Amino acid sequence: MAVDIPTLFNETLPGALARNAEEARTINAKFQLNIIDSGEWFIDATETGPTCVAGNPGGADCILTVGSDDFQKLHEDPQNKGMSLYFEQKLKVEGNVMLAMKLAKLFSFK
Repeated sequence: MAVDIPTLFNETLPGALARNAEEARTINAKFQLNIIDSGEWFIDATETGPTCVAGNPGGADCILTVGSDDFQKLHEDPQNKGMSLYFEQKLKVEGNVMLAMKLAKLFSFK
């Protein structure tokens, strides 16, 4: 089922981070997600967070850029699709590439 990307980042994920704040802080990283044709969001999963806000304030440890359709695939199956999208160069990762693997944990929060 397709996820509404703006709703995910503006409502669903911020609520999930608030409910799972202590666990989110253990990720200890800042992420910038640039989803082509949908928007940009900054996720702070450090001691100063956790937060998820629209925009690109800078200072991310890991920057991911992906198209909307490919983000849908990534969101549905982050473990398997993340690597394949990366190697197909449909998911661009800058900064600490290893942190990208921790996004699955962020998206698992309810």
